[in-house]
Amino acid sequence: MRVLIVHNQLWAHYKSKLFEEIHRNLSERYPRAVFRVVQIGLYESSRRSMQSEDAGGYDYPYQLLFRESLDRISFPTRLKALLAAYREFRPDVLNITGYYDWAQILLMCLAKAGGVKVVLSSESSAADHNRSPLRETVKRWIVNRADAFFCFGTTSVEYLKRLGVPEKKITVRNAAVIDDRRIREEFLHARLTARKHSPAFIFVGRLAEEKNLKLLLEAYRRAKSQSPVPWGLMLVGDGPMKNEITDYVEKERLEGVTITGGVSWLEVPRWLSLADVLILPSYSEPWGLVVNEALVCGLPVIVSEKCGCAGDLVEAGKNGYLFDPYNADELAAHMVRFMEMPPEQLQSYGARGQAIVSKFAAGKVAAEMVNTYVSLSRTAERK
Repeated sequence: MRVLIVHNQLWAHYKSKLFEEIHRNLSERYPRAVFRVVQIGLYESSRRSMQSEDAGGYDYPYQLLFRESLDRISFPTRLKALLAAYREFRPDVLNITGYYDWAQILLMCLAKAGGVKVVLSSESSAADHNRSPLRETVKRWIVNRADAFFCFGTTSVEYLKRLGVPEKKITVRNAAVIDDRRIREEFLHARLTARKHSPAFIFVGRLAEEKNLKLLLEAYRRAKSQSPVPWGLMLVGDGPMKNEITDYVEKERLEGVTITGGVSWLEVPRWLSLADVLILPSYSEPWGLVVNEALVCGLPVIVSEKCGCAGDLVEAGKNGYLFDPYNADELAAHMVRFMEMPPEQLQSYGARGQAIVSKFAAGKVAAEMVNTYVSLSRTAERK
């Protein structure tokens, strides 16, 4: 069995952990299997600041096509390199990433013509962007060429079903994984070594329009006016709205707001250790892996109902709350609930969150993916 995964960028710490677990699982269960991940570029330019020099190497077989930003690699160049890598490896099973890269779509068509089984990994949901009928028709044609699907969660599953994918072909439904063990270890180490902090909410991500940060700041202002308990708000990240957000905080004289600037992914647990509740207020978010990270660390969460992870990771009144991202009063009310919540109840919310996120553990998901690869390769052999 020869399994080839095509992925966009080498730097993607959560995917690296998943690829390592797939490689380990295959090596232990099917030692004769050959596995490789073709990484197109090093990173996306918008996420370059989140790279970490301390992240270590990559413990899985991979081939890096271009040592530069994914954004700088043209379609013809990308397609030529992918075709060469595919022909050199000669897979039985090809796993492509999404349906937005026409180089990967054409590679899928070539694979299908040659009798190779194709898995499509999908993070999209119906809610994360506006959909045009023409694009949906094209997507429907693309996805129905694949033999199996790996989805981030429930919203991804439902979207594929709307595109005509039979439910039986969706073999993995919880592929939104992170390096849960390492993040938890870094978090606990930071908590043990840090001084006692004042209670605080935290946002982690790009300071960009779709993250809905102005509504978050307005909700924070309203929550502070409704509760005497002194909670802070940390905005961890960088992005095109940083100056605008900074100016807004100064203009509104919002006390207790900290804007950190860009941090690497390995620093995120340290910032989470200084917080008590994560907030993800996005208008549009295919998933929201920072919610996984917060739950692994035992933090309650407040999440926009437009985030792909909302239905899978948030149980209202048990580990957090959902809210309408256009309703500042609703978000403020949830913030006040946590500001006035007894410490033992906060801890129970955190414990419930850890139980919920456990089904997204990387080792468990990797084993399910390997089962799919094996099943598809055996089907191909029978033909």
